Amino acid sequence: MVEMAIKKSEWPEVGDLVVATVTRITHYGAYVTLDEYGKEGLLHISEVSSSWIRNIRDFVREGQKLVLKVLRVDPAKGHVDLSLRRVTKRERIEKIFQWKRERKTEGLMRSAAEKLGMSVSELYEKAGVILENEFGGIYEGLERAVKEGAQILVKVGVPEQIATVLEEIAKEKIRVSMVKIKGVFELQSYKPNGVEIIKQALLTARKAVDLPGVQVRLYVVAPPRYAIEVLAEDYKTAEQVLEKSVGMVLDAISKMGGEGTFKREK
Repeated sequence: MVEMAIKKSEWPEVGDLVVATVTRITHYGAYVTLDEYGKEGLLHISEVSSSWIRNIRDFVREGQKLVLKVLRVDPAKGHVDLSLRRVTKRERIEKIFQWKRERKTEGLMRSAAEKLGMSVSELYEKAGVILENEFGGIYEGLERAVKEGAQILVKVGVPEQIATVLEEIAKEKIRVSMVKIKGVFELQSYKPNGVEIIKQALLTARKAVDLPGVQVRLYVVAPPRYAIEVLAEDYKTAEQVLEKSVGMVLDAISKMGGEGTFKREK
């Protein structure tokens, strides 16, 4: 656990989901280490599975990482009781995703702190707190830096030197996922400059791109068919941009004396 983890409480709370590594198995359960807290916990055999257990090793093994639910916490005695059977598949997937993101965030902050010549705690105070407040999380803020550059961090109060290094580190380590939707135009113009008219009509599609992180690609399939692809962070945004782009292209070709249709591809 790096210095940045000072923001995390020392003990989990009842009901929390935790990532744990199995360290020792007995006839009555399994002892685990809570990866995010450095504490030991007990997964009692009665909380391993809802079905009958002949051998606990059929369900857990040493070195295995598990997502467990916290049942009881006794800091005075140093006891944490945990459950595996009460964790749903959806909860397990979401917790692992969150845990991996937190670990990646800590690695990014560690790298940035080293490059800036400061401790992770200092970097967290000067930038991490701001990213959490403004973007809902440090990782989310770093994603915005990848998409929009360091200035988006400076704008919310991160010192420019720190913002520049965070952007650089984030671009090396974070790959922003995109969704893609596409369709095909059929555009025709019988005027002498028909090729130029079609070209100009297609280029109007780019005017629909007024959102950061959105890309519109146009290419020839085989005249009179021309493809358009929209890449965005989510389908809702992609659909909005595609609809606007298609409307602008068809309107432009019509105004210039041509004609066109559009078909969405799945």
